[in-house]
Amino acid sequence: MKQSKTALTPTRIGDTEFRWGERTYVMGIINLSPDSFSGDGLGGDVEAALERARRMVAEGADIIDVGGESTRPGKEPLPIDEIDDELRLVIPVLERLASEITVPISIDTYKSGVASRALKAGAAMINDIWGLKRDPRLAELAAETGAPIILMSNQRDAPCQNIMPEIISDLKRSIELATKAGVPEANIIVDPGIGFGKTLEQNLEIIQRLAELKVLGRPILLGTSRKSLIGLVLDLPADQRLEGTAATVAIGIANGADMVRVHDVKQMVRVCRMSDAIIRRR
Repeated sequence: MKQSKTALTPTRIGDTEFRWGERTYVMGIINLSPDSFSGDGLGGDVEAALERARRMVAEGADIIDVGGESTRPGKEPLPIDEIDDELRLVIPVLERLASEITVPISIDTYKSGVASRALKAGAAMINDIWGLKRDPRLAELAAETGAPIILMSNQRDAPCQNIMPEIISDLKRSIELATKAGVPEANIIVDPGIGFGKTLEQNLEIIQRLAELKVLGRPILLGTSRKSLIGLVLDLPADQRLEGTAATVAIGIANGADMVRVHDVKQMVRVCRMSDAIIRRR
């Protein structure tokens, strides 16, 4: 069945307009934290980050997401005011990428101190895995700078039983925090937070019921790449979860995902284009 065209207002990220509903956008992941769960952390290697970003852009990435703190399961989040190590990793990379690549860059952080410096260094969007719950000042920063923001639902502090109503309620609260601070609705993207305090069954349920998030009226980012739900289902380590990731991406698109966050850009761009051809008839 052909998917109905969305009426969502386009979002401008940097110099690029993201027209939701026309196709699925692909976000490429660059992890700088040496202890990244997927084993792809680059540390402070600016040249390696630039090479990876260039390759992702050539393979079809629409945006690059740069992060300097591991969010792997079991890792305690650092205090909001501990930003020096994160800045040492991300700022040189952001400055270099901003001068070298043609697609917008997102900063993966929940700290306003990091995000502020990152935006000055060339990032054009904020990706907050705590949905403004850790540092509400991110909302003020997004409003002041005009930077779009991704708000994720994170259950690590409060596991729940009835997952979809909780995610919807949680994201509504995050959206309210953002809009009250002056962030335009067109600059808000939501993410259900695959992993992040959910059980295996809950993660599978989220992907199956992803379309229910459309009630929020915002574009949906889905991040399943190499995550533990794939390892648990297929009994495979992180570096062997390509096909499992592809399945979650295709089904996620069928159920309403507007953007996917992935490690393996070349393969997932192909999955997105094929899925779009069927679902969106593009």
